[in-house]
Amino acid sequence: MKHALLFTLIFTLAAQAVEDAASFEQKVKPALEAKCVACHNPDNLKGGFNMTTRATMLAGGDDGTALAPGKPDDSPVYALAISHAGAKPEMPKKGEPLTAEEAEALRSWIAAGAPWPDKLVLKEKAKADRSFWSFQPVVRVEPPSIHDAPAEWQHHPIDRFLLAKMKEQGLSPSPPADPRTFIRRATYDLTGLPPTPEEVEAFCQSTIRNPQSAIETLIDRLLASPHYGEHWGRHWLDVVRFGESRGYERNQIITNLWPFRDYIIQSFNDDKPYDRLIAEHLAGDLLGKDQPEIEVGSAFLVAGPYDDVGNQDPMAAAQIRADQMDEMIRATSEAFLGMTLGCARCHDHKFDPLPTKDYYALYATFAGTKHGERDVATAAARAERAEKLKPLEERKAGQTRERDALQTELNARAKATEAEAAKAWSRPKHSRYGTEDVFSPIEARYVRLILDGSDAPEGKGGQGRLDEFEVWTDEATPRNVALASNGGTAKGAAREAKELAGAYGAALTIDGKFGERWNSAGNELLITFARTERIGRVLFSSDRNRALAEDSGISTFVGEYRLEASLDGQTWFPLASSADRQPATPAIKQARLLKLVTEAEEGKSLAEMNRRVAAIDAEIAKVPALPQWWVGTHSAAPGPFHVFTGGSPQKQGDTVMPASLSVFAGGKSSYAVELQKPEGDRRLALARWLTAPDNPLTPRVLANRLWHYHFGKGIVDTPSDFGYMGSRPTHPELLDWLAAELQRNGWKLKPLHRLIMTSAAYRQASVPEENAPAPRVEQFQQGLSKDSDARLLWRFPPRRLSAEEVRDAMLTVAGRLDLKMGGPGFRLYEYQQDNVATYVPLDIHGPETYRRAVYYHNARAARVDLITDFDCPDPSFAEPRRSSTTTPLQALTLMNHSFSLDMAKALAERLERERSNTASRVQRAFAIAYGRSARADEVSAAARLIEEYGLRAFCRVILNSSELINLN
Repeated sequence: MKHALLFTLIFTLAAQAVEDAASFEQKVKPALEAKCVACHNPDNLKGGFNMTTRATMLAGGDDGTALAPGKPDDSPVYALAISHAGAKPEMPKKGEPLTAEEAEALRSWIAAGAPWPDKLVLKEKAKADRSFWSFQPVVRVEPPSIHDAPAEWQHHPIDRFLLAKMKEQGLSPSPPADPRTFIRRATYDLTGLPPTPEEVEAFCQSTIRNPQSAIETLIDRLLASPHYGEHWGRHWLDVVRFGESRGYERNQIITNLWPFRDYIIQSFNDDKPYDRLIAEHLAGDLLGKDQPEIEVGSAFLVAGPYDDVGNQDPMAAAQIRADQMDEMIRATSEAFLGMTLGCARCHDHKFDPLPTKDYYALYATFAGTKHGERDVATAAARAERAEKLKPLEERKAGQTRERDALQTELNARAKATEAEAAKAWSRPKHSRYGTEDVFSPIEARYVRLILDGSDAPEGKGGQGRLDEFEVWTDEATPRNVALASNGGTAKGAAREAKELAGAYGAALTIDGKFGERWNSAGNELLITFARTERIGRVLFSSDRNRALAEDSGISTFVGEYRLEASLDGQTWFPLASSADRQPATPAIKQARLLKLVTEAEEGKSLAEMNRRVAAIDAEIAKVPALPQWWVGTHSAAPGPFHVFTGGSPQKQGDTVMPASLSVFAGGKSSYAVELQKPEGDRRLALARWLTAPDNPLTPRVLANRLWHYHFGKGIVDTPSDFGYMGSRPTHPELLDWLAAELQRNGWKLKPLHRLIMTSAAYRQASVPEENAPAPRVEQFQQGLSKDSDARLLWRFPPRRLSAEEVRDAMLTVAGRLDLKMGGPGFRLYEYQQDNVATYVPLDIHGPETYRRAVYYHNARAARVDLITDFDCPDPSFAEPRRSSTTTPLQALTLMNHSFSLDMAKALAERLERERSNTASRVQRAFAIAYGRSARADEVSAAARLIEEYGLRAFCRVILNSSELINLN
């Protein structure tokens, strides 16, 4: 009986413990995470109190312990969170208090001793969860029917959605824009270029006969133009942070990423389905093996900035690699999903349901990808090159075997002579901190140091660096006659930094200072004295003040050398050399020994063999190399992979696998890739999941991007953030309808362009027409007061041209635009590289730069006058939504920059060629620049200007006008 009672007691206690644990997991933990932890966590210690663990709750805060296990009423965590006499609880101070059920569960848990699962850490609940709008399935809603709508607004599905929202806000749509305004708007919108006067006139005539047909024909023509891909490809390059330099402090230029830009342009022109584009961006190397036009798509992953400095410290190197991965993860999640997954790098996302495991699942996905270039070619090109190289490499292998056999024999003989040779090395080896040579006094006007080798480890180049070179006279009070202040001069080839003339010049060796060094680019330093002197000692150094550690990496100092003197600079006499010093490095010692044993006939044979190998190498070099593009490299990354606690690679947490976002767990397309599978399978799985039918984010984000570029703002005006901190959609049903339409059309963009641009909403006027009736003006003012930004599209939102459009428009109007497509980009700066890169803006922009701005070599941190002044973003970051600022620099650049002046001159020359008198030239200028005729008063004012200041001044005014760079 006693055993039975004991068993019953144990069973009852165990059952109660299980019940308490379940209650904690189901009721207490969610309540604490949702309503308490936000103010009481390590990052936000309100009252000095941390509620994330049982230990910190027991420790309490400023007012003592917060938890008394077994005593709910003595536990502030409970007492302050419940209502007393109907009053509002003290905690939480913000947000909803505990419900009665949650309060009772908390009380019971404390009464039961506050059991806490091992290693549990409470986390603040994200503001959004699976029920958030952007995570819901895309639902294709039938457009509303509005019977009292204007006739032109009743049929198009987009118009019906928009008009319903307008009516809710008491707004009315604007009338259609006139044909000239519309063709200018549509042409810039789809091609980024102005329409020609002839195109404007033809369109105006066609709208008289059949307006709808004219609009559809215009849009189809523009979508078929190769300039469509150039303009919309530029939009996408903004989103994917395409930049042609490495960024960070070195910012070295990248000269072989332009094929990716051309690939983007061609993809848009071909209307490549977006799901295919994503797949090629993430796994083009797999989908397009030996097909360069596809393989280049995966350059997306490495098109952003990365730190290439490198670091010998393993911890620092791991952090740099983590930063590189972070850049890929952010670019991917923001571009395709509209999710700021980068915020989950150090902790669970505070606003969206994105745990750190989701972030590191993408880390595991991209772990095999690294920045860099590699061969990209067809299989046929690879085979052809291999066939040409095969006989050459076979010949080289045979010659190399013979040479290496002789070299091995000579090395053995050299080793045998080492003891005897070392007897001649009687002096200590040279020192980078100060090497002195004393010799019999000699009359001289010139002294030269000949560098026969550096003290760099074998395999590293460079002639040598010198911080000071001294030549002392042989007299009672010696003088350093090499010193510049004593009249000495120094000459020697140097590796110069263009922006810092003399930064590494030979003059640094005789300035009497230490630390700044001559960085030789040749093998001779020549010192000239003010007059002939009697000298007896030379002292030189590379690091006199011992500022550099032995292993600093700056190791190309003087190794082997000779000192010579001359009276006339023609006949030279030896003073000293390193030949009788101990070798500075093992490589120098080996070279000396080999020289001793190769002075006989076999040495000539070795030299001949080396010449033969070099000749074959020269033949190999003539075989054209395969193209190398900056598309990244991919290698096996077997893992395992971990969450980095706090974002630190040194603090590894739970293991992770490449997988889809956990918020969509259980969906048909959800995946997790075993690490044993090939690295590329992870990226392919991600690409397929991104465009799976049950992923609602990707089609919404893309549809919104198109809307954004057509109307200036998206339905969601944070195009790369569809999370809690992003904006809410102004027309959620319309966004879903567009997303579904995109998928229905096979992810092609051109049908959606056509649909948007044939709507009455897109065809609306931006401002009341000239001499508009009072009701129209009143309606416009009412719209401004209720919706000044036109988010509800009661009018078409006017905009200023982008930086590229401004430049392209000026070139077009001036008749100077070079429409050549593709290939390496042009530069509007002088590229200078020393340890770091410098981009110096050009003052003069020659004809070689007159191409479309999309072909500008867009380096990071390279400010370039007009393009930068008009808000072209720095590609160090993705830019899904460009700024549009108004600054004095814009006006000054348009007025005074040499490019603007050149374009004004070119426009004047064009007008003189095309028209014969002032009035007709003014009309032609208005037609070219604005797509309209000049009014009589405008012609009169322009004529007076031309008469007084000349045609070029008038053209300068045209290029500086607001009408040129603004669209209605």
